[in-house]
Amino acid sequence: MSPKKMLFPVGGGDELESRINGALLVSKHFNTHLEVQLSEATVSSGVPTGVVLPNEIVDKLEKIQLDNLKTVMSTHRHIFDECCKKIAIVESETPINNQATAHLTMTVGLRSTIVAQQTKFCDMVIAAAPQKGVATATFEAAVLESGKPVMVIPRAMKEFKTDKVIIGWNNSPEVARAVSAAIPLMKEAKLVHIVSTKAYTTESLSRIRDLRNYLAMHDIETTFELIKTTFIPGEALLKTANEGKFDLIVAGAYCKKGLKEMMLGGSSRYTLEHTKIPALVSH
Repeated sequence: MSPKKMLFPVGGGDELESRINGALLVSKHFNTHLEVQLSEATVSSGVPTGVVLPNEIVDKLEKIQLDNLKTVMSTHRHIFDECCKKIAIVESETPINNQATAHLTMTVGLRSTIVAQQTKFCDMVIAAAPQKGVATATFEAAVLESGKPVMVIPRAMKEFKTDKVIIGWNNSPEVARAVSAAIPLMKEAKLVHIVSTKAYTTESLSRIRDLRNYLAMHDIETTFELIKTTFIPGEALLKTANEGKFDLIVAGAYCKKGLKEMMLGGSSRYTLEHTKIPALVSH
């Protein structure tokens, strides 16, 4: 099933225009509706628990915040409008049949909390890779708490296509969910390549055969390769994806304490910091 609504949480910081542009490119590919959600903290969220500020100070802080919100929204609005025009996406609060649409909204509150809640009401989340590969609370909320497939995009992405798809298979429930979410994309792909390592095929290659047979039922032909891992978790999958000039990585994201493992059970930081390829992940 193709997504009807996608949600892209966005903050400030570097590469703002390229991040918004990248999210719009994804929604354009799906010809669907994208909600770009801007969240800004409240005055109260920055005050330590138990600390009570005088009303006069609170009033001044709230006035400063209001002025700041207007500036932030104006900046995002200008960039959003320009990107929509460039990509030929219609600005609309509601979806329009057979038309790529997008809408910019602003909410006030703790960003990670808002993202964790609002991402539950969409079909797919788009999340820009965090700077230097360090997962923020907002990024973790999008990936780990949404319950939805997440399209992780590089912070600078000039085009989005899915002609060549690579699956990082580790036989986990998370990657199984990611594969199911990616079926509509893989049905249109020219190449779907499965990679795994000996660590995840210790019993036999029967699980790989099961996966390939499952995808064949969806008329998806696949190829398969066992790759060697390195001392840097995540490096092997990314190296294979780059060398093969793949357009999309499909993988699982899971953790025990934060986003510690991603894709082939490797460190998310390496992958997020170095990838120039979007990844469809599921938790």
